[in-house]
Amino acid sequence: MKNIPTSFSIKDWNEDDRPREKLLAKGKQALSDAELIAILIGSGNREESAVALSQRILSSAENHLDVLGKLSVVDLIKFKGIGEAKAISIVAAMELGRRRRSSDVLKLKKITSSHSAFEVLQPIIGDLPHEEFWILYLDNQNKILQKTQLSKGGITGTLVDVRVLFKSALQIGAVAVILAHNHPSGTLKPSNADKNITTKIRTAGESLDIKILDHLIITERAYFSFADEGLL
Repeated sequence: MKNIPTSFSIKDWNEDDRPREKLLAKGKQALSDAELIAILIGSGNREESAVALSQRILSSAENHLDVLGKLSVVDLIKFKGIGEAKAISIVAAMELGRRRRSSDVLKLKKITSSHSAFEVLQPIIGDLPHEEFWILYLDNQNKILQKTQLSKGGITGTLVDVRVLFKSALQIGAVAVILAHNHPSGTLKPSNADKNITTKIRTAGESLDIKILDHLIITERAYFSFADEGLL
């Protein structure tokens, strides 16, 4: 009796269906998201090819790479045919993509609006499952001197040490800062705690002649600006 393969390996496919060969022949842009993921995992399972398995994984992530990037190794190994090594490959590829996006955005050195600050910060905290508070330290031309994570918290909040914030500002010679934190819930409405910490930081900054230009609440695709809304 002929042995049944345990998985559909890409090397066993017809040449026209092989994503690796397709990439070499036609370029990376010619491949679908599923085909690119199939190259990462190499093989599927008894019932489906690597591309079919990749399509199923993408479908579970709403066919959106940002959603796929949020899946953990534990999430991915729930799919038949995805072991720990394949899951790690997918997670690593998603993280490299996120870092590349962040690196490209940071070519923008000067902050000219709330949107330009959002473009710098969204790749860093926009899709995190927990809350983080970040600071952009700026010079007198609104160029970024440094970006720093001030604190990291849970799903609903994070603590902010105002002394640490301004100690760093004085050390690097910043004359202005932009505050930012994410809301994992996706809501853009500032809480009372958000308003209170903004007021506290603004008051402290006035005594040191360090201006608070804005405080952004960031979600995956949007933001709320305290400055734009007249709350500073």
